[in-house]
Amino acid sequence: MIDAHKQAFKEEAAELLSELELTLLSLEHDPEDSELIAKVFRALHTIKGSAAMFGFDDITMFTHDIESAYDHIRNGEIKITKEIIDLTLGARDLISIMLAQSEGERDIDEEKSKEILMSFKSMTNAVSKPPKKQEAAASSQNLSNVQQGTAKEEIFHVIFRPAEEIFMTGNNPILLLNELRELGRAIIIANTKKIPSLEEIDPEKCYFSWDLILKTDKGIDAIKDVFIFVEDQCEIIIENIDDVIKLNGDEDFRNLEKAIYENALSDKYSVEDFLKTYKPAAVHEAASALVKHENKKTKHAEGHGENDAASSIRVSADKLDELVNLVGELVIVQARLSQIALKANDPNMVSLSEEVERLTWSLRDSALNIRMLPIGSTFSKFKRLVRDLSKDLNKEVELTTDGAETELDKTVIEKLSDPLVHIIRNSIDHGIETPDEREKIGKPRTGEVRLSATQSGGSVLIKISDDGAGMDKEKIRAKAISMGLISENVELSDSEIYELIFAPGFSTATEVTNVSGRGVGMDVVGKAIDSLRGAVEVESKKGKGSTIILKLPLTLAIIDGLLIQIDEDFYVIPLSSVEECIELTDADINNAHGRHIVSIREEIVPYINLRERFSISSAPPSVQQVVIVGIKGNRFGFVVDKVIGQHQTVLKTLGKMYKNIEGISGATILGDGTVALILDAAKIVEKEELEERNRN
Repeated sequence: MIDAHKQAFKEEAAELLSELELTLLSLEHDPEDSELIAKVFRALHTIKGSAAMFGFDDITMFTHDIESAYDHIRNGEIKITKEIIDLTLGARDLISIMLAQSEGERDIDEEKSKEILMSFKSMTNAVSKPPKKQEAAASSQNLSNVQQGTAKEEIFHVIFRPAEEIFMTGNNPILLLNELRELGRAIIIANTKKIPSLEEIDPEKCYFSWDLILKTDKGIDAIKDVFIFVEDQCEIIIENIDDVIKLNGDEDFRNLEKAIYENALSDKYSVEDFLKTYKPAAVHEAASALVKHENKKTKHAEGHGENDAASSIRVSADKLDELVNLVGELVIVQARLSQIALKANDPNMVSLSEEVERLTWSLRDSALNIRMLPIGSTFSKFKRLVRDLSKDLNKEVELTTDGAETELDKTVIEKLSDPLVHIIRNSIDHGIETPDEREKIGKPRTGEVRLSATQSGGSVLIKISDDGAGMDKEKIRAKAISMGLISENVELSDSEIYELIFAPGFSTATEVTNVSGRGVGMDVVGKAIDSLRGAVEVESKKGKGSTIILKLPLTLAIIDGLLIQIDEDFYVIPLSSVEECIELTDADINNAHGRHIVSIREEIVPYINLRERFSISSAPPSVQQVVIVGIKGNRFGFVVDKVIGQHQTVLKTLGKMYKNIEGISGATILGDGTVALILDAAKIVEKEELEERNRN
């Protein structure tokens, strides 16, 4: 059985490693940013401490020396360089491997691990061990400073309000308070106002908060490091009050401590307000005045902190999947209830059915929204890919993103990562020219790969653009002919030529490299997008660059569909691709003289007769319906017997025996228990066009 706490650590460590990578890439562009340096240090410190807590000793030992180096960097003793960024990124990758290695997934590169650690140790040794002559002088100077009492001490007011659930995560606030005591001299006041009556108290919850007055020479960063493991489980306010209350020595600090403790039992007591009025020479007057003062601000802040602590929770992805599956079953039951209510013709039952339908749709939207994630989490992963790949290919490439807040179903996002990797690798390898080549043709030395996402109805459009050399249509066509994909005399549009790059084994590269040339990448992209019920379009202009557009559904769980009927069978076409429906009479068919075309507002639209496609032998009705769909910028029609209307479609996968049937992407269950097949309009059109070419 998997240890739940270890699993939680792995999930949090993976998030920290992802954040660490992004921070390092930002730090490379701005090496003087102290906030970014502190963020790297805190991430390493958290990983090291948490790893030790859950028995990942190899990660703890490995991270220790790296954290030490960043402590020197944070103190300004070591400057950030590209070499340090490279080493830290390499260390981040090794920590990720160590996490996976605990489950027997991968082996760590011991030589690389030693090389990284030796590099960091040499940095820390260079600043930690000064030459012997200087070492003696420095030691003497430090002793002199201590004897003269010149070490800089500051006074901080720390407000520590843990979330009530802090015990559930294995954290003990008392240990944190004891750690603060070790930093200097501390006055600690427990706030007990929120403790409920004995009958209502929950022993697993923390009802305390604390105020601390800390006199230390360690600085504010040392205080922040104490709370580094719990900063997302509590409210922490740290304020330097050295200028607010001026204490001359230990006697003044003892008087402050006495005054605070004397008034701490008052219901109206607030350390924050006490410090505003405290004067070392008038302790008792200030204290007595404070007893009468009620601190409304503190109460408000406590309430606000409580709300923040409960604003979000971590939920297993499996639980979300189970919730969506149950909502899907509820949608099917609701459809059945609506059908029964209409047949019964009972007004009360119809009214109840409509109310259940309204609630079901609201629940469906809420459940699906929970699974939606901003695509920026995927975009951000590619910054490292672009950096490393451009370095390997001796190119200068910058990745820019737009629309990172656009949301997609988590299942779609998970399956989208690999296709995007292949497209970006191709853009950099085949598209972006070398810096010297770009300079010769008047382009900036640094090429650009741009990722953007926008929502369009029930779909999301993801564009991957580059400002490189673009695609050579003639070269693609010649390669396709040599591979037997097309004949020499066939006429193809630009978009049809570009679509050839998705054929298995297709590549225009003259030599095979570690990056490309085997004709696998774009084939993987095509299959992956097909499996997501999406579509791919390619635009390119020679010398200017290329753009690949991915059109993806918002979710793969429940979709809006158009329910149609052919003979006794029912089918569903995803509503996102449907543009309109028109009638098709016998007269219209005769006027077309045997061609499968229909005129819509003076536009000729080809259609596919689904009766013929599915080999249904019964006679069609005298008036049929044509469902017009938009596919890759073109319009096509599907001839059906009857259009029933919009239908909430819960997607069900087909069995293994039927997974390779082209044109069918899944199935759904109707309200009366009938199974309806979900049509893949793009695949049906693609197959029809291929057969048409073969006939010609």
